[in-house]
Amino acid sequence: MPNRRNDELFQLVKSLEKSEKRHFKLFIKRSSGAEDLKIVQLFDAFDKMEEYDETVLLRKNKSLKKQQLSNMKAHLSRQILSSLRLLKDDSNLEMWLNEQMAHARILYSKGLYIQSLKTLEKIKQQATLYHQHVSLLLALELSKKIELLHVTRSMQDRAEQLSEAVNQVTGKITQQNQLSNLALQMYGWYIKMGHARDQKDVLAVQLFFKTNLPEIQEQHLTFYAKMHYYQAHCWYHFILQDLRMFYRYTQKWFDLFIKEPSMQDVEPVLFVKAMHNLLSAHFDTNNHDKFVEVLQVFEAFSQKPIAYSSVNIKIQVFMYLYTAEINRHFLEGTFTKGIELIPLIEEKLTEYKTHLDTHRVLVFYYKIACLYFGSGDNGSCIDYLNKIIHQKSDLRTDLQCYARLLHLIAHYELGNMELLEYLLKSVYRYMANMKNLNVVEEAIFVFLKKSFKLSPGRMLAAFKALKEQLDKLEKNSLETRSFMYLDIQSWLESKIRKVPVQKVLRERYLASRKNKGIAKPAVSKKRSA
Repeated sequence: MPNRRNDELFQLVKSLEKSEKRHFKLFIKRSSGAEDLKIVQLFDAFDKMEEYDETVLLRKNKSLKKQQLSNMKAHLSRQILSSLRLLKDDSNLEMWLNEQMAHARILYSKGLYIQSLKTLEKIKQQATLYHQHVSLLLALELSKKIELLHVTRSMQDRAEQLSEAVNQVTGKITQQNQLSNLALQMYGWYIKMGHARDQKDVLAVQLFFKTNLPEIQEQHLTFYAKMHYYQAHCWYHFILQDLRMFYRYTQKWFDLFIKEPSMQDVEPVLFVKAMHNLLSAHFDTNNHDKFVEVLQVFEAFSQKPIAYSSVNIKIQVFMYLYTAEINRHFLEGTFTKGIELIPLIEEKLTEYKTHLDTHRVLVFYYKIACLYFGSGDNGSCIDYLNKIIHQKSDLRTDLQCYARLLHLIAHYELGNMELLEYLLKSVYRYMANMKNLNVVEEAIFVFLKKSFKLSPGRMLAAFKALKEQLDKLEKNSLETRSFMYLDIQSWLESKIRKVPVQKVLRERYLASRKNKGIAKPAVSKKRSA
């Protein structure tokens, strides 16, 4: 069998842009030896491959020997990274601080203590201005070392000042780490479990969050500590489906970057994430006007040079901007127009396939499936849902469950009753095993089972009865999750009125604009976290 592992060096080569490839070739030729010329051949071989296959690689490049391949790959990897290091981005603050720190160490090793201290002062100024506490601590520690070992007479009481500065920065870093750990743990809970499914989940999340949240005063926190504090609260309230509090903390996170616009260039990915979560909060609370305002900020940011400064940032902008664009079509009931986005999204998913994790791809598939469902193309909807259902992953069990539920409804729409009868048992069993059956889901299953025995004349009454039942459940906090994944009421209204789902939602949106109200979200509202 050919070796088709997801090779790390292959990923690195494929991530390079044209200018970076050209620079690597020039870099390697400056010190070209026999070994370097061979790694250029290996580089070219990787560059030409669509996917990594070691058997094909060796067959097409006879001069490459299997016994040497591991060492050659390691050497090539080092040389590529060295080349990229020389082609550094001057606008990247972290890289500049690291470079200046290296310069300070070199000056120190040459015995040029005063020059080293001057360089360290530059680092401390920039690190303080942009809240880079780790870089600041490293600069302070080297300053202490120079003052301890060498009499520089640079300033009286220098030792006391440095010691006090180190203590302050260490405290800030400790606090920042506590909050970033909590934010990461809450996010990890959501990625694996989704929203709280029952009271047991609610109590477990509340206990964990309150136990691990340090006793702090928000107003005294540094920029990064505040951001992690807001992130942790965002995920906490989102897991508990408290959308009002979720919105409050996403707004605070976003406002951090608005109040300090220089940090948008220092941490562009975190600013993109802030905009994405605030957009999701407005989407989940049906706030169309505010949603559009933030989307315009995001679109303006996506045109700035910083949004194109690295592959990582470009991927983040693509993911969250197109998630927001799809959500806008959901809000406005323009599903058919939203389908026009799919070819470009598919193209980008292919282009970034080595960088995107499964979770992100599954969310896109679900949203695309919902676009097709809302437009009335149930066949294409099922095709995308199958991509989720057949994905072997323990991520997003909630998404897996609701993909199966929408899958059932799409087959119902197509009239595939024989298949539906089999799928009902399978999906019910799956959702029960995943502990994903609440009152809403149970009601839908009961309705679908009964529908096999109902005559066409009795279906209208059945649709009305189910809608009335679900309308009563919508304000139940533990049932909110079901309506966030699937706007079943809009589908039921379309069946009652005998019009397409898209028409129901479009009319609702237009009526809300006329009355200066808020449009209700569309078929699926699940956000991409």
